Amino acid sequence: MKDYPIEFIKLAESITNKRAKIVIDHIIEHDYITTEDLEKTYGYNHPPRAARDVREAGIPLETYKLKSAEGKSIAAYKFGDLTKIQNNRVDGRQIFSKKFKKQLYDASDGHCFVCNGMFEERYLQVDHRVPYEISGDGENFQQESKDYMLLCASCNRSKSWSCEKCGNWTGDKDPEICLKCYWGCPENYEHISLEKIRRLELLWQGAEVDFFDALKAEAIKGDVALPEYIKEILKVGLGK
Repeated sequence: MKDYPIEFIKLAESITNKRAKIVIDHIIEHDYITTEDLEKTYGYNHPPRAARDVREAGIPLETYKLKSAEGKSIAAYKFGDLTKIQNNRVDGRQIFSKKFKKQLYDASDGHCFVCNGMFEERYLQVDHRVPYEISGDGENFQQESKDYMLLCASCNRSKSWSCEKCGNWTGDKDPEICLKCYWGCPENYEHISLEKIRRLELLWQGAEVDFFDALKAEAIKGDVALPEYIKEILKVGLGK
């Protein structure tokens, strides 16, 4: 067995995620693990997710290609530079300091970056602009506020669902595509999960609720869905 850095040994022993543990133990014993190993030996139908679990636990992995016994090109994983392990993770998630979250909260004036609703800090979640699945944190990871945004729980769930159905998520995994997407840059975007769509989040809070209720009542009176009713009002206002 190779000599591994003590920091790596401690981190590896602390990991309880089953998929990550299998990948780590297999690489320690065999130097690498293939997608074929994960599928046929361990029964995982989505090998990249197992590799992601390891990376999210803070252990760098390198992906490369090799030939299977049948001569087919398959992916394999081996440890990256183990001097660059990240110990600032719990259960595979990046730990964000209270100071960092407060910095994002103050910059957004307490608003969710997507729906623009105002929330107490505890109800907002720090989220990657580019999903971790696409870009990871990188070997030279630095926690910079421009790479993150605060989302309310509802918008975070919507983003996760939309991203996981996106062709870039299942295909090329190009971070630049994510940064041109509504979910990565809602203030200036070209597409939503590769679809030519424009989206406007409207949230009524406090005294604004009465105005919302009035709009809803008018929509019901005209037997029109509320979103369509609001669109018609906007068209009239713009003379369209």
